[in-house]
Amino acid sequence: MISLIKNSSYGGTIAILVASCLWGTTGTVAAFAPTLGPLAIGAVAMGGGGLLQALIASQAIREHRQFIGRNISIILLGVVAVGIYPLAFYSSMHYAGITIGTVVSIGSAPLIAAVLERFFDRKVLSKKWFLSFVLGVVGVSLLSMGESHAAQESTNEWNKIFGIFLGLVAGATYSLYSWAAKRLIDRGIAAKAAMGMIMGGGAVILLPTLLITGGGLLQSSTNLLVAGYMMLIPMFLGYLLFGFGLKTVNASKATTLTLFEPLVAAIFAIVLVGESVSWIGWAGMFLIFICILMLSKPENT
Repeated sequence: MISLIKNSSYGGTIAILVASCLWGTTGTVAAFAPTLGPLAIGAVAMGGGGLLQALIASQAIREHRQFIGRNISIILLGVVAVGIYPLAFYSSMHYAGITIGTVVSIGSAPLIAAVLERFFDRKVLSKKWFLSFVLGVVGVSLLSMGESHAAQESTNEWNKIFGIFLGLVAGATYSLYSWAAKRLIDRGIAAKAAMGMIMGGGAVILLPTLLITGGGLLQSSTNLLVAGYMMLIPMFLGYLLFGFGLKTVNASKATTLTLFEPLVAAIFAIVLVGESVSWIGWAGMFLIFICILMLSKPENT
């Protein structure tokens, strides 16, 4: 049974869904550190988590060092994408609003990943994936609208346009580093080594930005605890699971499965923070659930 889970796409699907659950806790946990800016949270969480991944994967990276030169362009592409993604994602929500930023960033990623696979890997997109993608994106959109009724933001039109652009950058970079990791794994590099190289390289880009954005990090012990949790659980453990999932799940399916993240985030916000969701949001949750259910079925059924 254990070997079946390790070697099947079903086991990879479970790993990615668990990673999405961990990522879905970040919004609720961040609410406990309101003085810690979103850019700082993104940099310390993904940067710190990436550095830890590189450290525990150091042995695996050394064992696969002969692959590095042959795949340096893919590794660098993944590294740059990891360095850009959290800054673009959190800035998108800042300029365009949480609703638009979330929908554009998370909703565009599966489609971009599918395009990358179609053009570079010559993979044919299944009707099941396309239908699940549509259901998932519509679900995320409805959920975001259902959550945003209490905080309608009056954003400047140019800010909104800039925020949408940054959301597309976030979706593209998320897709790129997912695709790059999957390409490395498919070429014989261990998942731990592939994720360690990409996430560790991204940390080199992200951690220096804390000199500008991390002023509130040492203001209180709560801020440090929040930063530590973000670094160790969602980003470190979450991306270990994501890398494990990529061994058997392609990038387009993996990024579509992570549409589960906003659903988990909404549930935590309702249960722990006391937020309410309108019927539109509940309809969105249902569509996301159907999307995940479709993708969780084995490919041959």
